[in-house]
Amino acid sequence: QVQLVESGGGLVPSGGSVRLSCTASTRRFSDYAMGWFRQAPGKEREFVAAINWNGGFTEYADSVKGRSTISRDNAKNTVYLQINSLTPEDTAVYYCAADQFGSGTHQNREDVYDFWGQGTQVIVSS
Repeated sequence: QVQLVESGGGLVPSGGSVRLSCTASTRRFSDYAMGWFRQAPGKEREFVAAINWNGGFTEYADSVKGRSTISRDNAKNTVYLQINSLTPEDTAVYYCAADQFGSGTHQNREDVYDFWGQGTQVIVSS
């Protein structure tokens, strides 16, 4: 099974930025579509962003659109998520997910992803 390891979370001030990383243990990373989800305390997990196999297509949730960038470096088996202009509402555990089939459709749905990381916590202070 593919292992996904997130990093980069921590305590950040409101108005600041965070850059999360997710590294995958697979030889087929370049075939995968990748996504980021988050779960705030007391809330359901929600979609944040997704990227296709080569980074040519991206998708963002309305909550982060315009202040977020998802990118990937296939040579490093890594996908990144940067969020700017953070607010306390961005406080959540952020999860990386991999879609091994990389269809490029319905990437905002949890059920298209085959592998999940354990999450990295982002806390935005007010």
